[in-house]
Parts: sequence; C-alpha cells; structure tokens
Amino acid sequence: MPTLLQLDELDVFHGDLQAVFGVSLQVGAGEALALIGANGAGKSTLLRAVTGLTPARRGGLRFDGQSLAGWSAERIATLGIALVPEGRQLFSSLTVEENLLMGTLVRRPGRWNLTTVYALFPVLSEFRHRPATLLSGGQQQMVAIGRALMANPKLLLCDELSLGLAPVVVDEIYRAFARIRGEGLAIVLVEQDVARACAASDRLVCLLKGRVTLAGVSQGQPRGRIAAAYFGE
Repeated sequence: MPTLLQLDELDVFHGDLQAVFGVSLQVGAGEALALIGANGAGKSTLLRAVTGLTPARRGGLRFDGQSLAGWSAERIATLGIALVPEGRQLFSSLTVEENLLMGTLVRRPGRWNLTTVYALFPVLSEFRHRPATLLSGGQQQMVAIGRALMANPKLLLCDELSLGLAPVVVDEIYRAFARIRGEGLAIVLVEQDVARACAASDRLVCLLKGRVTLAGVSQGQPRGRIAAAYFGE
C-alpha cells in the first residue's frame, strides 16, 4: 500500500526538554497503526507533532508525499489529518451539533456529515441540541470522534479513546471504530489497553521514554516481547 504518513528520525521537544528521540515510522493508506507505551512515553507528543501543534525540532515529516516542515496546524488540517484529542476537549458553550460542525471548518469534501455521523452514533442525534459537556463520558467521546470525522480526513489520529470509560462503552466505541476503518481511513491509535490496540490495528509501534522499542505486525506478537518493550525489561 502507498505510504501516507512518514516520520524520519523525528525529535520533538517541550521547551528545552526532549520528549521524542529519533522516531521513524510509516503509516500506509487505509492502515491502522497502534502506538502503545506507558504514561510519559511520548505518544501524545508524537501525535501533536504530526498535527503541527508541537512542531518537531529535527527530522522529516511527510504526509501524502508533502513535507510538513514549517506548516501550521491549521494548514496541516486542510491536507486531511484530524485528531481526536485525549480528554475530548469539547466546547462547553456549544451543543452536540455545534461541536460536530466545528469539524467542517477545514472545508474538506467527503462522505462524513451530520447524517453519516448520526448514523454511526444514533444517540448523538437524540441529544444534538444538548450542551455537549452535559453528556456522559462515552457520549462525549463519540462527539469528539464525530467532530474529527466531519473534517473528512485521510488520516485519523485517536489519543486514548478508552481512557476513563466503562468497558461496555469502550466496546460500543470500538464497534463504531471498526466501521470507520471500513471506510478506508488510515488511523493512528494511541491506546494503553494493549490487547485492544493490537486487535484493532494492523501494526504496532511501542515507545519507551520517547524512543521506539518495538515495531511490527500487531497480531501474534509474544506477550513477553511486548512487555519488555513497554516496560524496558
């Protein structure tokens, strides 16, 4: 499959503190990549670098054949990269539907609109005029996913979809996630539930203290190998 996202020896800093060290990886068109690792491993920082929210200090970052060096987050979004951020980050003053419509600001055409998002998450249609932050945690996560889809991305970055949610809600979200994959989107999934991440992805990359410690296919990875990469044993 053609390469959609390519990172080459990427270094990312928070101020003077380096958080990502020489990370290289690729994501193919339509592929799902799981990015795993403990808290502080650099996973969210790497996603922020891809979106331009935390620009890389060194290394190469290409999307759909274009270098993103020096690009703003707003300009990168117009290429077709959308983020479902950790903690959802919904607008408390807006309704569910208004939050969803924020995803259309990049003005990318595609199949995702209010009708298709409500078909994916029917409960959101029922609560579309309710302030988004008054919904349950799982429903808020659905809004955050729907908002990202409304941007009609080629690449969907998902940061901790299951964090703080009840298992039954997580199951519902991942069933929808499988339908999203069926539409051909490329996905980078940051997830601390390693078993779920492996089940939902084609390949995985494990980070430890900002460095890649394991990369390979998701299915059939020995648990001991994943544990050693995850904890540095």
